[in-house]
Amino acid sequence: MTKTVTMYGYPKCSTCVKAKKALEQHGVEVDYKHIVEETPSATTIHELHQKSGEPLKKFFNTSGQSYRSQGIKDKLPELSEDEQYKLLASDGMLLKRPIVTDGRDVTIGFKEEMYRGKWY
Repeated sequence: MTKTVTMYGYPKCSTCVKAKKALEQHGVEVDYKHIVEETPSATTIHELHQKSGEPLKKFFNTSGQSYRSQGIKDKLPELSEDEQYKLLASDGMLLKRPIVTDGRDVTIGFKEEMYRGKWY
């Protein structure tokens, strides 16, 4: 049976391209979502966060232009989790990528060894 995952990525992101290629090379079917055109909702981000087991801070693309230009590093400590979910949902470029999920598990970013253990 073919494993299918949903990947939130950005076409010009080299890490996303590598991650998608690695998944496909290992026979994983990828339902690709353009993170800017199909930005996940605050509810979806909340669910991804819960399933990931990662700190919410890890969902922020801290090296991205949106993050830096909006001064989010300084705002984050004052925001509630709900406000952070809404902020992430307001701009797909704020999300660290790729985000991959099969509905149960979630990974953020791409490291070959992490994918090997989780997705193939």
